[in-house]
Amino acid sequence: MSTKITWPVPAPELPGTVHPALAAMARAASAAYGGARRRHTRAELAEKVADGADGTPTMRVDEIVEAAIAEEAGRHRVNLLSEEVGFVDNGSAVTLVVDPVDGSNNAASGVPLSCFGGTVAVDGRATEALTVWLDTGRTWHALAGEPVPFRTSGRASLDGATVNLLRPHQRNAEAWLRVAGRAQRVRILSTTVLECALVAEGSVDAFCDPGSDTHRLVDLATAMVTVPAAGGAVIDVHGRPLEIDPDLTRRWSGIAAATRALADELAATVLG
Repeated sequence: MSTKITWPVPAPELPGTVHPALAAMARAASAAYGGARRRHTRAELAEKVADGADGTPTMRVDEIVEAAIAEEAGRHRVNLLSEEVGFVDNGSAVTLVVDPVDGSNNAASGVPLSCFGGTVAVDGRATEALTVWLDTGRTWHALAGEPVPFRTSGRASLDGATVNLLRPHQRNAEAWLRVAGRAQRVRILSTTVLECALVAEGSVDAFCDPGSDTHRLVDLATAMVTVPAAGGAVIDVHGRPLEIDPDLTRRWSGIAAATRALADELAATVLG
């Protein structure tokens, strides 16, 4: 019996307004992930093959998809800031901040909850973001300062809210339970970029890292454009600024919420 993931990965449904380099990377990511699933077993996809620029282990699935993305960055002569290779300087004022496969464990296991996340930054300012749900081809695209065809739920209170959370760790278990105790419903999907897109479109009210300081810039960059464009807010639990920075060792506890009021209430609940 094969241990490969047999269902296909569709090409992403991209609007014509996506930056050409970002569109090329999204297509390359989907194609590379689909090819990796055809060639490798689940165990092979999950194998740790290197250490990434962010200091965490690199899975084979990450390595394969990122290689395809890096090739497109070189072809389009844009800089790349990615989870595994770090910063690649191609001499451009444009940098693409990319999480090649957000939800790597899901992707390697065959759980259909993983995505490509890419953000265009011009001279250090995020101007555009794209999220691609790899198993469906569905996308969320946003240009900073321009209207988008989706909106957050508008919820302003944690009581009764639907909140997606990172899994609890011993270091933040009490904070995790404080949030879970007040929310009406809690989910753990293990894919921050996709979960923040769900906040932007109103499917869930908020997503939160309850103080574990797990998030890197690549986890939050797309949300920094997409969620505010839809009427929501993205903040750090501890009030640290979210900014484009090539240092992937920096960590945040990110919150993406339907409103700034809900984001602030979540942060206050996490901090106790």
